[in-house]
Amino acid sequence: MKVRMGKRGVIVVPKAVRERLGLKEGMVLELEVKGDELVLRAKDLWAELRARGEGTKFDVDIFERELDEAEDKWFERRVEKP
Repeated sequence: MKVRMGKRGVIVVPKAVRERLGLKEGMVLELEVKGDELVLRAKDLWAELRARGEGTKFDVDIFERELDEAEDKWFERRVEKP
């Protein structure tokens, strides 16, 4: 499948691929360079965190909210810089 890269390096994942992989806006994707290839992986980070947190004594939902807030603050700082 071919996709076009925009001026700022942005590519659009076709709708059929997003639906097939369950990709949603705001999801973090893992990008790896292998030789002259780009490998883009969809990872459900929240499911991974939940699995790691099983049996621990903290509320995963609260932890997710705290991570979301920290991520939002990080993105805001990145956008504010010239």
